[in-house]
Amino acid sequence: MQILSVGTAQPPHYYDQETLLAAFTKAWSQKHHNPRRVEQLHRAVMVGGRHLALPMERYESLSGFGESNRAFIEVGTEVGAKAIEDALAQAGLKPTDVDAIFFASVTGISAPSIDAKLVNRLGFRSDIKRTPIFGLGCVAGAAGTARLYDYLRAWPDHVAVLLTVELCSLTLQIKDLSIPNLIASGLFGDGAAAVLAAGSERAKTLAAKGPKVTATKSRFYPDSEGVMGWDISESGFGIVLTAAVPAMVEQHVRQDVDGFLSEHDLTRSDIGCWVCHTGGPKVLTAFQTALEVDEEALELTWTSLREVGNLSSASVLYVLRDTIAQRKPPEGTPGMMLAMGPGFCSELVLMEW
Repeated sequence: MQILSVGTAQPPHYYDQETLLAAFTKAWSQKHHNPRRVEQLHRAVMVGGRHLALPMERYESLSGFGESNRAFIEVGTEVGAKAIEDALAQAGLKPTDVDAIFFASVTGISAPSIDAKLVNRLGFRSDIKRTPIFGLGCVAGAAGTARLYDYLRAWPDHVAVLLTVELCSLTLQIKDLSIPNLIASGLFGDGAAAVLAAGSERAKTLAAKGPKVTATKSRFYPDSEGVMGWDISESGFGIVLTAAVPAMVEQHVRQDVDGFLSEHDLTRSDIGCWVCHTGGPKVLTAFQTALEVDEEALELTWTSLREVGNLSSASVLYVLRDTIAQRKPPEGTPGMMLAMGPGFCSELVLMEW
């Protein structure tokens, strides 16, 4: 499979972290026994600013899960369309060139799913194959790329797109003063990303900006369902985020990566670039420890975290976009994309530049 392009889009409402922190401090100062704790947690995530689905003042008036979810559908359709249009324009293709669309999100619900709404809006063919994916969270950017690879191995003359849309701000639980919710309110941002790819036969006739995907590996860690995810209730999506996440990275990633690479006669020293999702400072430090690399190796991931926050499933695709644009390795260089998410699980994607 050849990656042709990576398109992205964000809602127009961007706020620096100081502005957001002031708003949260105001909202929670009368409810939290230690308002300075909110500031400490927000500064610790090292995010400089984020895009929000709605203007900041709108969030206080959201009446509940139904209204938030309607905003997810409306804004998600808009940014999803723009991300796909960006990817198609970069590759010089039209919607009618696309044979299949995979859609991943974990911050809202829609039936028909947003990819279906985009069939009419963007003018995809009526025989397009659709695969909506829900529940994978941060791992979905890598896992969705792996599912693209599976599909295009079976259909080497096809073009397919993976769209990820995450509007994390719409899951805000303003009455929840737990540490996980306070961290999440400072860490997660909103955005969409689209990976456009072609099977091996179709790729011969198309210009490609990105690497080839040569193999993938999925890893599920038993009895870890409580590590992260959502507690979904009538109030919406309540964050489940434990301190075990960095420990899971350190415990599993090195042996998983080494085992996967050995299957392809490679070692970590052969990898010319690492494309990791922006899980947060402790997770990125754990990645560096597990992979035995320095901060420079994950510089684009650190930069993405500071600039837009953790975009859940879209995060690793933003890093892939930036790698293509800014740090594209020499031709033939092996690379690896990796992300982790609810399950608890990881997805490894071996690439060749």
